[in-house]
Amino acid sequence: MSLNSRRRGAELEDAILDAAWDTLIEHGYHGFTFEAIAARAGTSRPVLYRRWPQRADLLMAVLHKFWGSQPIEVPDTGDLRADAIGFLRNADKGRTGLMTVISAQLMEYFRETGTNFEELRDRLRRPGPLGFEVIVARAVARGDLPDEPRSRRVVNLPFDLLRNEMLMTMRPVSEQAITEIIDDVWLPLLLR
Repeated sequence: MSLNSRRRGAELEDAILDAAWDTLIEHGYHGFTFEAIAARAGTSRPVLYRRWPQRADLLMAVLHKFWGSQPIEVPDTGDLRADAIGFLRNADKGRTGLMTVISAQLMEYFRETGTNFEELRDRLRRPGPLGFEVIVARAVARGDLPDEPRSRRVVNLPFDLLRNEMLMTMRPVSEQAITEIIDDVWLPLLLR
């Protein structure tokens, strides 16, 4: 590569993060090394170290780009049930394989750092209310639900059940499962 065609700035960072993502997916955290990523990105280890002094720093940058930066659209249909089902559909769309792979590929990271999936999620998620918290707040504002305290666990239960279904089946979640999560579990809890 000539000096004139040398990548810099955002172009170089994107190439590094793309290479790091591919390395993580193919080789897991064990193979997620500065050497492997630099070779795949066509750069040197010092270039990586200048931007991300620790491997965990680079991992967080990669996960922010490929996982945390893709918010799930929260529908606003004016109907609590329709919003909830729509949100689960949006959450499931294209994420089942990603969630399964990431969960498996990061087990060594969790062991090494003494952290867990919940702590990682909290580091990656954007500030503010979660999807179902928004859906419930809108329903309360419309008068569809009484304005009373609700456990955060109950409010966010559908997403937890969806994630469990994804990890257990490693397939997209069926429409039947999504409907059962909302109609048979969540709405009865909210409306009791």
